[in-house]
Amino acid sequence: MATNRRNFIKKTGFLATASAFSPNILLSATKAKKEKLGVALVGLGYYSTDLLAPALQLTKNCELKGIVTGSPHKIPKWKKLYNIKDKNIYNYQNFEQIANNNEIDVIYIVLPPSMHSEYSIRAANTGKHVWCEKPMAPSVSECEAMIKACEVNKVKLAIGYRCQHDPNIQAYMKAAKEKPFGKVKMVSSAAGYFDGRSTHWKQKKSLGGGAMGDMGVYALQGARLATGEEPISVIAKTHTTRPEIYHEVEETVMFQLEFPSGALAACHTSFGIRMSHLQIDYEKGWIKIDPHWKYAGNKGSMSNGTIIDFPLESQQAKQMDDDAYSILNDMPMMVPGEEGLRDIRVVEAVFKSAAKNCEIKI
Repeated sequence: MATNRRNFIKKTGFLATASAFSPNILLSATKAKKEKLGVALVGLGYYSTDLLAPALQLTKNCELKGIVTGSPHKIPKWKKLYNIKDKNIYNYQNFEQIANNNEIDVIYIVLPPSMHSEYSIRAANTGKHVWCEKPMAPSVSECEAMIKACEVNKVKLAIGYRCQHDPNIQAYMKAAKEKPFGKVKMVSSAAGYFDGRSTHWKQKKSLGGGAMGDMGVYALQGARLATGEEPISVIAKTHTTRPEIYHEVEETVMFQLEFPSGALAACHTSFGIRMSHLQIDYEKGWIKIDPHWKYAGNKGSMSNGTIIDFPLESQQAKQMDDDAYSILNDMPMMVPGEEGLRDIRVVEAVFKSAAKNCEIKI
């Protein structure tokens, strides 16, 4: 798992791999419609253990049915907590056998970003639907390969942008469409926390670490969703106060975006600074969200006196229920692979701008 697997995903090898598993497309198409979808979590780190597995106990459209892990010592605890059958427990070598398991309908990739593309493609090739944690992948080419794999296998792909399922975040997304305060003029969006670790995957380039891909997509999403537009240029700088830790990847990134309407966004992300806010300044008013990316409690206000404070027990449960509902009813995913791809296009431009110290057109 500690190996960087990005080089495994090549466009030239992808189609052959997808074709090898194409019989599963027919198997998937013949399945009877279920009331609930069975979910298998791939990777049993903190996010699966402390957030996704408990959230699945709150869902009505899906349920935890299987696990994929390279750590056998974790299995007894998961079996006891969630009554997972032996036949629904897999490792990274026999992963493809999920294709023959009718109790599992969705494979949720919860691994370091460098492994997202490989395992999402492997998951799609089993004929199961794919959910993948953010960031979608370290590169645009990998994101495109993931989307293609799901298209070829006729399965749905969703990216784990839990915030887009949060009604508090949806409040300003709605404002982007309805424009109650006129055009957006300026956005300030920040997402970061202090990470005291030094050997986690987030500090390793080979595993897709760095602040920009992890927390930076929250800051980026804030600007994109607030304007309802895609940025056309970026100016970015990276910085570190702990070079002994952040010598492979960035600790802090500051980037400015320009949008087609003329709106600007000042975005900040960091593993060394705690910050979580979004302010949108319009022609005739403003919206403030603080905190902006937290697991619970995101809330805000508008210049017209409107309070944004919708209660939500679990973003993760809402996210998975929404995605399962879309699959059960053959509807478009709320946050499809194309949305993750849009972010990574900008992330690549951010790195290019920082490296060249100049504005980059997107």
